[in-house]
Amino acid sequence: MKALIVSNGVINDSNWLKEINKEFDFVLCADGGCNHCMKASIIPDLVIGDLDSISLRTLDTIREKKIPIKKFPAKKNATDTELAMDFLISKGIMDITFVGVTGSRMDHTLANIFLLKKLYQKGCKGKVVDESNTIYLVDKELILSKEEGFYVSIIPLMNPGANISLDGFEYELDQVNINFGSTLGISNKIIEEKGYIKVHRGICLVCISKD
Repeated sequence: MKALIVSNGVINDSNWLKEINKEFDFVLCADGGCNHCMKASIIPDLVIGDLDSISLRTLDTIREKKIPIKKFPAKKNATDTELAMDFLISKGIMDITFVGVTGSRMDHTLANIFLLKKLYQKGCKGKVVDESNTIYLVDKELILSKEEGFYVSIIPLMNPGANISLDGFEYELDQVNINFGSTLGISNKIIEEKGYIKVHRGICLVCISKD
């Protein structure tokens, strides 16, 4: 089963959300993510959070549609997005995508991206997606299709960095070390039909981005 978590970050295009929603079997709204779903005419399967970011109009619709709510207190030790992720993991869902988790609050954006590490530790697949980016956490390999206008960046997550091979890219690598904090892996491009990323050592974020 594939699940989508919709959070309260930036989603500018409701049609984009409506389209991406078609890929998933279960939709879970983290609090104010419900506002995005209502604009996109998406009925979530569950709402999780302290409900402090949901508009009154959206809350009325949730109750009218009898959408289940799992409410938490405002003072808690995890964000609504992490609580949503933990719920899905507890239900045995192993493939989770996050949307609405990036935006102007860099603290929330970084924390949400780093939730991919927790998914990895639990043996789950996951990615963060917005209208300009898709972000994976990779420790072995990833095969990507060429997309015009997109860049691919490899960002090691911890010391001493990562040992990487790239094939099908403008700048290919053969077991090259990218140090933690280095920009060596930024803004590469796939020039063949497929781009092959092999992580021989370490853990990396792989970001597929457009301007």
